[in-house]
Amino acid sequence: MEQLKATGVVVEYNPFHNGHYYHLQETKKATGADCIIAVMSGNFLQRGEPALLSKWKRTKMALLGGADLVIELPYSFATSHAPRFAFGSIFLLQSLGAESFCFGSESGDAELFNKTHDSLNAQKEIYQDLVRSFMSKGLSYPSAASRAYESLDIPLTLDLSKPNNILGFEYVRASRELGSHIRPVTIKRKNADYHDVMLGKGNIASATAIREAIFKGDEKQAAAYMPHYTVELLAEEQVEKGTLMNWERFFPFLRYQLLSTSPHEINRYYEVEEGLEYRMIEAMKKSDSFETFMKHLKTKRYTWTRLQRACLHVLNNTQKEEMLAILGSPPSYIRVLGMTGNGRDYLSTVKKSLDLPLVTTVSKHDFAGLRMEARTSLVYAQGAARNLLRAEKEEFNTPPIMVN
Repeated sequence: MEQLKATGVVVEYNPFHNGHYYHLQETKKATGADCIIAVMSGNFLQRGEPALLSKWKRTKMALLGGADLVIELPYSFATSHAPRFAFGSIFLLQSLGAESFCFGSESGDAELFNKTHDSLNAQKEIYQDLVRSFMSKGLSYPSAASRAYESLDIPLTLDLSKPNNILGFEYVRASRELGSHIRPVTIKRKNADYHDVMLGKGNIASATAIREAIFKGDEKQAAAYMPHYTVELLAEEQVEKGTLMNWERFFPFLRYQLLSTSPHEINRYYEVEEGLEYRMIEAMKKSDSFETFMKHLKTKRYTWTRLQRACLHVLNNTQKEEMLAILGSPPSYIRVLGMTGNGRDYLSTVKKSLDLPLVTTVSKHDFAGLRMEARTSLVYAQGAARNLLRAEKEEFNTPPIMVN
């Protein structure tokens, strides 16, 4: 069989909406790819949130929406800061033989990302010193990085205060650090901004705005911004588990963890630094919901996302030593969540040349990352309002999703 040309995308699909569909269609046009490989976060996401619905339902959305092969980004990378998130994603795409990767950005010009990388790399030490200096003044890492970039004596061609530009830059940096042949391609974001919380005009809105509408009971309004299969799968998940997931479903478990654990033990969790454990305990004593807890916890130094990730690691009992051991190396396996016939054909042409083992049945493999995935998936299942045992078995019993 002739080798198919593949391109990669890095996704969360929380949930899959019309903007994602647009991105996949434009990716095919821009790259001429025969196969789109989606590296997708599992049940917990980079912004420190539980996914609205399981990775299996989101995999099906991706395949129905135009992806051909869905690969899981391991929990350790999926819930880490942007550089490690990007590194794990690009490494997996490189391992699978993708010729390019395509991301959405506010810029829409891939060459700007390459030029910015070269300019920053030429002044790497100065840039890093500036980042540390701004952080010492109480700025969060994203704000400090943006200020440091603006302070350098280089042409400011790329706005690194924009969330998708930041992530796109990290993808490009990861590919360059890996010495990868993968070519970056970017599609300009259409209509909605990443953090928009309101449903706007047209038929494209941010995933944030869609989730806000769903939890406010405006499902019909939100449905206008999603393909019909996403709407159907959201309804299916609600029937099966009695709920869609958000942080409030896990608040009692987080509250128990923080109020029953010593500050010394809480400090052992990944991303809990600089006395944050004391602030978390005190904030929890004054809170009866996750939202009020976060409002008590928030400081100028830490972004909302950074604090949510720390909460995830407390919830999932993911400790620094364990996380750093896994993050110290690239992903050690390729886990297939789903594929189309086209994706299966692509895998059959490349699997003999893969340097990493291909995982389709969890029970047949033993990797630290898979053990962590199994444990955190059991925690995710606790958010279900019904069919708890069924939800717990999903991680171990669900074969890769097939969509023809």
